Amino acid sequence: MSTVVISALYKFVKLENYKELREDLFKFMESKQIRGTLILAHEGINGTVAGSQDSIDSLKEWFNQTPYFKGIESKESFTNKMPFYRTKVKLKKEIVTLGVEDIDPNQIVGTYLNPNEWNELLADPEVTVIDTRNDYEFKIGTFKNAINPNTKSFREFPNYVKKHLSPEKNKKVAMFCTGGIRCEKSTAYLKKLGFKDVFHLKGGILKYLEEMPKENSIWNGECFVFDDRVTVTHQLEKGTFELCNACRNPLSEEDKKNEKYQKGVSCPQCFDLVSEEKKISFAQRQKQFELAELRGEAHFGDDARKLMIEKRELKKLKKKPLEHKN
Repeated sequence: MSTVVISALYKFVKLENYKELREDLFKFMESKQIRGTLILAHEGINGTVAGSQDSIDSLKEWFNQTPYFKGIESKESFTNKMPFYRTKVKLKKEIVTLGVEDIDPNQIVGTYLNPNEWNELLADPEVTVIDTRNDYEFKIGTFKNAINPNTKSFREFPNYVKKHLSPEKNKKVAMFCTGGIRCEKSTAYLKKLGFKDVFHLKGGILKYLEEMPKENSIWNGECFVFDDRVTVTHQLEKGTFELCNACRNPLSEEDKKNEKYQKGVSCPQCFDLVSEEKKISFAQRQKQFELAELRGEAHFGDDARKLMIEKRELKKLKKKPLEHKN
């Protein structure tokens, strides 16, 4: 099977016409068979997409020929299976939702650090290291001595800062996230609040895992990613976690040994939340998947399902205006 390129990208840039950009971008991605989701907002663009190397190269060229997207931040990794079923371009109020107005990383932001500089900084006991990702991501893997803010979404981060951090107490603050975009906003937010020495890992965990040799790494565990790989390790190799088909939460090998785990039906996190009726439905669905696989029809079924979803999405786009209502 041909190698699929996964591109995680973002750029903070003022887009007065972001609503008008959606249709052209969507059509281009469709023409190149690029799948995944991109988010457009007044503050810029963010998302993860996948396609052949030629398709992703064409998308990067499209961005470079569009003045406000030139120099877009992009990180690539590789897999042997298309991780997305659909092509989507969404319009939102923010490309990453902090919920605080007038935070512009183009105006003020923390100090960027490469992986080696990051290792040196985190060796300083006076540095407060904060994982800005969500709670379930922290549990899968994080940096040594990092603090878990216990947030369910990035929108909760300002409240965490208000309760636990202060410029007087936390002289040096280092923050990190999956690909770097959350930290663009979180460091800008802290600088606006008066924190002086604020640092963040340029390119995020993904860039660190790609560049830092495992023997020199201070990363513990795996890194959650928002595609079918579920998690990645050093050199961005696919990790060991899987997704529960019922609740879509990541599952470790230990989770799958739990008596509440049934493949395709339930896991320890959702067993008590899913109704018996739903469990029966999930069990029937899983049985169909397994029978199809035994007959060698799994790939055909996947392609058929993708085609059905894509046709439905295109039909919706034809019926509805492209403008997204917040």
